[in-house]
Amino acid sequence: PMDGTFSENDISRVVEADRAHIWHHLSQHKAYETTDPRIIVEGKGMRVWDQKGKEHLDAVSGGVWTVNVGYGRESIANAVRDQLIKLNYFAGSAGSIPGSHFAEKLIDKMPGMSRLYYCNSGSEANEKAFKMIRQIAHKRYGGKKHKILYRDRDYHGTTIACLSAGGQEERNAQYGPFTDGFVRVPHCLEYRKFEQDGAPEDNYGVWAADQIEKIILAEGPDTVGGLCLEPVTAGGGVITPPDGYWERVQEICRKYDVLLHIDEVVCGVGRTGEWFGYQHYGIEPDFVTMAKGVASGYAAIACCVTTEAVFDLFRSDAEDPMDHFRDISTFGGCTAGPAAAIVNMEIIEQENLLENCTQMGARMMAHLEAMKIRHPIVGDVRGKGLFLGAELVSDRATKTPLDADTVKTIQKRVYEAGAMVRPAPPNIMMSPPL
Repeated sequence: PMDGTFSENDISRVVEADRAHIWHHLSQHKAYETTDPRIIVEGKGMRVWDQKGKEHLDAVSGGVWTVNVGYGRESIANAVRDQLIKLNYFAGSAGSIPGSHFAEKLIDKMPGMSRLYYCNSGSEANEKAFKMIRQIAHKRYGGKKHKILYRDRDYHGTTIACLSAGGQEERNAQYGPFTDGFVRVPHCLEYRKFEQDGAPEDNYGVWAADQIEKIILAEGPDTVGGLCLEPVTAGGGVITPPDGYWERVQEICRKYDVLLHIDEVVCGVGRTGEWFGYQHYGIEPDFVTMAKGVASGYAAIACCVTTEAVFDLFRSDAEDPMDHFRDISTFGGCTAGPAAAIVNMEIIEQENLLENCTQMGARMMAHLEAMKIRHPIVGDVRGKGLFLGAELVSDRATKTPLDADTVKTIQKRVYEAGAMVRPAPPNIMMSPPL
């Protein structure tokens, strides 16, 4: 049950202040003229309570796959409090004790990676990688090898540059013009390969990766500097990579000297049953970005992690004032983030949450597969660990996507029944705490 209690007057004042002043994310506010906005007032374990005291099973980890270790972790809150009293902030031009400790702990989980750049959001972490790739292009290739490839259906953040690398049209609409130098490559969703010209029945994964090579050749390999991909596409439909895909992608990047940037903002820190999603597939990235689950939302933190080879490119000439990475993130200097992240990682280790994620993910997938057998509306189910989704269709034979209004109605009814899932029509997605 909830710990907190609120008088009717107290909570009605909160609701009215929210209605009058808060601009909610991803929300159409017209409805709030006749209904109350939703206020989440408490969380405990895997459950949250709204302002009416209604309990919900949170199968979206805070709405956007963030609260990996669940709610109410006093050990994280205490670590953050203690650190804020000791030193709350100093700019990232200097180091901090929790920053050093977490970096060491994180890099130990990422063989082949060695350097961590702190910032405050997934969008910003991805921007750092984009800027590094662009600066390398200027330092080594006269600025020519500056193009960054991204994949249809992937999402890398909400800034203009990240939307320029965004593969979801509904998120991008009305926010252009976008930044030059970003080039889209096709998705690797085998369930919808019939929509792709020339897609084969067999070895689809290798074929899907080969489409990236075609675009590199069309653009000119001497102009392509980076490839940014999610290990498992998140908001675009929980798209797990087909067999052979990642091995071929790695080959292509090495063949054409293209830096590989893996966006782990959603998959990172346990969501898929490994510390990082890319570790399921034997990938050796040049950049790995992460945010959401790094501290499970107990503090704001994001990281752009690189190899030593990438780092070395920014310290080659101490006499050159343009040689280093000339960038700063104000809130990358906050100490609460790494302090929370250390304990967050310890909880995952001590409670064997990677193993639990794998086991519970298999259990959830079995239930989804059973639903697919029972309900023709379920066209496909996909996932890795506790990162799962169902693609809904109005006709299973033609794979016609279920209309967005019906998908949202399903999500609303699930909510009324006491559980939270995330709609991304025609998909329903789930990512409960580990």
